[in-house]
Amino acid sequence: MPRPPRQSELIESIYDAGLHPESWSDVIVTLNAFIGSRACGLISKDPVSKSGATHYYCGVDPLYIRLYAETYARYDPLARLPKYGEVRNIPDLVNYDEYRRGRFYQEWLRPQGSVDVANVVLEQSKSPSPMLMTVIPGRDMLDAGQRARMQFLVPHVSRALLINRAIERKQRRAIALADVVDRLNAGVILLDASCRIVHSNPAADTLLGADDVLRSVAGRLVTRSTTANSVLREIFRDADEVALASAAGRKISLMSQDGSHYIAHVIALPSLLREAAAERTSAVGALFVWKAELDGHSCAGVLDRTFELTPAELRVMQSIVDVGGVPETAVALGIAETTVKTHLHRVFAKTGVSRQADLVKLAAGFSNPLVH
Repeated sequence: MPRPPRQSELIESIYDAGLHPESWSDVIVTLNAFIGSRACGLISKDPVSKSGATHYYCGVDPLYIRLYAETYARYDPLARLPKYGEVRNIPDLVNYDEYRRGRFYQEWLRPQGSVDVANVVLEQSKSPSPMLMTVIPGRDMLDAGQRARMQFLVPHVSRALLINRAIERKQRRAIALADVVDRLNAGVILLDASCRIVHSNPAADTLLGADDVLRSVAGRLVTRSTTANSVLREIFRDADEVALASAAGRKISLMSQDGSHYIAHVIALPSLLREAAAERTSAVGALFVWKAELDGHSCAGVLDRTFELTPAELRVMQSIVDVGGVPETAVALGIAETTVKTHLHRVFAKTGVSRQADLVKLAAGFSNPLVH
């Protein structure tokens, strides 16, 4: 058995496991040595079904771990969970003589050469399956020294498990958010302070792969425009500059070789994304990049509900946006120019604009760039 560790070393290892859950297996061995027990483990226990799942353990044959999960968890006297932080062994909860006649002792514990088990609940929350530290003292009953050492460990192991859960929640949120970003039709590119590409979603990969509007040169984002490149370098030099540009709604105009226009919108990253991106790299911000084209159909439903436009007024407005002026709209819709003007004046009155150019800008404001 390993030498009992010093308390300072033990506590340090426990909190290391809080940050790095994969080290719990080694920590359990250390806890077992500190308590002076034969076996030690972290298990989750369902107080209703009495089922148990062993997550980390030492000192028990894997066969008995499997038998416990399959059969004997429901006969475990310690399935009656004590309150948080209370170390309890079998005589604390049941009549010991009756217990020794039961299946749990006769078929599971006694064949292992042991007579007692101790548990302590490590989670204060009303979890359906709280985590426990469970200990098999050895050939004798749990003694006062072992109980005291288990009690000493409770707050530290409990906090480490809370850290585990907090990190898991953040990771799940980050993964879910990354999945949403990857599904967008707009290009999303995370950049560090040198404009190196930290992450790009599939839409951005398509833009970069075309090697036209955007390209990656030795991992750095480069555009066709030297002016745009200078602006990018200035904005993305640190997170504060990105935050200022984002708050101001800063956009960078880009152009492809065939003359198509694209817009790059500067986005400040929340700290969660900055920390989660590519294992805590130095991403300071993001660009949302889309082709600058007005999709009147995508915003039509929002426009008619917002301004209470009739179907005829909405058709005229869409035609003005998509086709052009009054004569063109009259031809496109097959109606008289006077009818177009009548509907258009009503649209002006409802929307609060007075020029066709302002109407186009209004529609553009309702168009969602992320659908492009």
